[in-house]
Amino acid sequence: MAPVLRLFEDSLSGGASLALPPLPRMIFVVHGAVTIDGKSFGDGEAWSGEAAVSLAPGQEGTTVWRYELAPGASAMGLANGAGVRSRERLSAVLETIPQGELLLRGDSVAFPPGGCAFLHKHWGPGIRCLIDGGIRIDTLGHSTSYGPGSPWYETGSDPVFAQAAMDRPSRFIRVMILPRSLLGKSSFQFVNEEDKAKPRVQQYKIFADMPIATPQG
Repeated sequence: MAPVLRLFEDSLSGGASLALPPLPRMIFVVHGAVTIDGKSFGDGEAWSGEAAVSLAPGQEGTTVWRYELAPGASAMGLANGAGVRSRERLSAVLETIPQGELLLRGDSVAFPPGGCAFLHKHWGPGIRCLIDGGIRIDTLGHSTSYGPGSPWYETGSDPVFAQAAMDRPSRFIRVMILPRSLLGKSSFQFVNEEDKAKPRVQQYKIFADMPIATPQG
């Protein structure tokens, strides 16, 4: 069975803690302060790793987005405990996961007002979640608009056109599972040859580019 990429939103109040089992994951801090694996993180920062890890929020608490890759047969990863509220935002069975050695890439993609990403593909599947602005995603004959806090899944193999909001900057947080050969390289593939000469206005910030083990199960 194909592995599953999952996105959870975990909210921890001050004094709470959260212990997570070993899995390839990236944790993005939406707001607040949190100590992860002994290191402090604040708004807009991210941690990544495969080992078991614990989270301890600051006094005012924290909300994080937790992206993780799990075997297809694994149980749900909702977190429980005093002062911890967890909800699954999105999960996707990765039918288009690359063969061979894998890479987990986590980044943010930002657009100026009115910016777009011309029709394109990626070398692997992934989950995105909008954190600022608005965006419309056109793929497979459907158009869907997303606002802050809204996640969506892309197979990587299906062509996508992205149109950001016209009146404000937009940004989403993304985790993709890619071939390890793309370590340090772009996963973006133009579909139409004529678009290659057009300027790309999106800006990227890499949080994680992590070789990972292939989930078994």
